[in-house]
Amino acid sequence: MERRYASHPQEVKQFDTERLRKEFHIPVLFVPDELKLVLTHEDRMIIGGAQPVTQEVQLTTDLKELGVTYFLERRELGVINVGGAGTVTVDGTSYELGTKECLYVGQGSKEVSFKSNDSAQPAKFYLNSAPAHQSYPTAKTTLAEADSSALGDIKNSNERTIYRFIHADGVQSAQLVMGMTELKPGNMWNTMPAHIHPRRMEAYFYFGLPEDAAVFHLMGEPDETRHIVMSNEQAVISPSWSIHSGVGTSNYTFIWSMAGDNKRYDDMDPVSIKELQ
Repeated sequence: MERRYASHPQEVKQFDTERLRKEFHIPVLFVPDELKLVLTHEDRMIIGGAQPVTQEVQLTTDLKELGVTYFLERRELGVINVGGAGTVTVDGTSYELGTKECLYVGQGSKEVSFKSNDSAQPAKFYLNSAPAHQSYPTAKTTLAEADSSALGDIKNSNERTIYRFIHADGVQSAQLVMGMTELKPGNMWNTMPAHIHPRRMEAYFYFGLPEDAAVFHLMGEPDETRHIVMSNEQAVISPSWSIHSGVGTSNYTFIWSMAGDNKRYDDMDPVSIKELQ
């Protein structure tokens, strides 16, 4: 498991492109038959991916890094499948996950494994894990079951649908909040006007991008912005002090996840476009 440390906004002002990408950009999450994990010290979120092809992939790591005897002893887990149909098995109980379906796995679950239903169309399980102080039931959510809302318009190139899976009024968790936003064709902007939420960090995972497309992910303090160029199936860490927004060369989908002091989706401090520099 790779480790990323937290950064101070005054320090980040001095970063060049290489350093920005080293600290915040996660370029590879899916490797056949492997588990990829990145631990960030921003609210101790773990961002990862599992792509089982010819064999099952187990949820495990160097447990000394977490100070526990098994992965979810003091953690909870959110899983969203962005590939072909697959199965997540939690302590002997199997859950079928189709594309863009979500599974929450509660604290105390001892054995978690991932499997593809068809090796020719392997599943790709995107993972977010946060520390947990209480155990909640494992639960599956589909797009049809998610709390959704339509936002934006084609005039502003930000017509999109937001799906909330793990949140205060949906699947319950200790602190993890997780959902997905789909931009309609012809739309490129997400989360603009931007905002910050100093009480919670956030991670974005971009997918559904053509091979020759990119998303310019905006980050930094509102008056000291930076950007990171993102390709398909890449993630980015957003500290609690940073804006998080993006514009693509085509439409795309992204998964957002948060951890911190509360689970209020609307707990944010707006930033007007005129404030950005």
